[in-house]
Amino acid sequence: MWRSAFLLLAASLSVSLARPRLQPLSSEMVNYINKVNTTWKAGHNFHNVDYSYVQKLCGTLLNGPKLPVMVKYAGPVNLPTNFDAREQWPNCTTLKEIRDQGSCGSCWAFGAAEAISDRVCIHSNAKVRVEISSEDLLSCCHSCGMGCNGGYPSAAWNFWTKAGLVSGGLYDSNFGCRPYSIPPCEHHVNGTRPSCTGEGGTTPKCVKQCKSGYTPAYAEDKHFGKSSYSVPAEQEQIQLELFQNGPVEAAFTVFEDFLLYKSGVYQHVSGSALGGHAIKMLGWGEEEGVPYWLCANSWNTDWGDNGFFKILRGEDHCGIESEIVGGLPK
Repeated sequence: MWRSAFLLLAASLSVSLARPRLQPLSSEMVNYINKVNTTWKAGHNFHNVDYSYVQKLCGTLLNGPKLPVMVKYAGPVNLPTNFDAREQWPNCTTLKEIRDQGSCGSCWAFGAAEAISDRVCIHSNAKVRVEISSEDLLSCCHSCGMGCNGGYPSAAWNFWTKAGLVSGGLYDSNFGCRPYSIPPCEHHVNGTRPSCTGEGGTTPKCVKQCKSGYTPAYAEDKHFGKSSYSVPAEQEQIQLELFQNGPVEAAFTVFEDFLLYKSGVYQHVSGSALGGHAIKMLGWGEEEGVPYWLCANSWNTDWGDNGFFKILRGEDHCGIESEIVGGLPK
């Protein structure tokens, strides 16, 4: 533990002593991060994209309405040093999936749909395997916020318990009742997807019917939550919730350097705040003595560590432990 304490102290001291204003997404910022920080590595995830595009990706409205706090877990529990829901429930394939929200600030809907998909599988002992539709949640939850212009994770989980959500896979997957209709865009120079811009991002219409030829009908395809709740902003309570019930949705403040994350345990080093962002949290661990939360992003697999990332645990870094929500399926 002394090594992790030293690394964190050295990193924070070096950053606080000199934090120059660097151009977002620039090679200068990448080089600066890799020089001063010892817990994560930076690199280019986005190439030839408008700054307005990456701003749009942060579509979570922070400090919104709160769900009732779940009943706290009582008594001492022996938690493992490392926990990964993908290994704990290997028969639930959605745990390994990385989605792409496209040019839409729908992260609040993605984090919820992803974690709900996992929990439906986990709590049915893998008898019910479904990809919950991000599109259905994004377009039909009018109480959740402003669609592609931002929403509240807590309202998304509440909507699941009240109205239910149908199935629906990735863009062009043809899977489920309502697959995602907003195309992925290309972060890399030499890719095959269209380029990412700040344009578009129009929220799809709420169409309460399944795609042509799909059965069962929309109303019969609904999956409902039995309960939805906030998880206390306490490290052990979050760990116990993950350990007992599966992935949760977490929201935090994204800074410009997060866009450049490649590997290691992220902590803010450089750049201004971009906005609120929601993701799926699915585990925890330690890397070279540095504690982290394991999370899945919704910016495709060519971002970060094949779409996943680790972020500093136990210090409510960037607010990652303050706005966690979950729920149980019917």
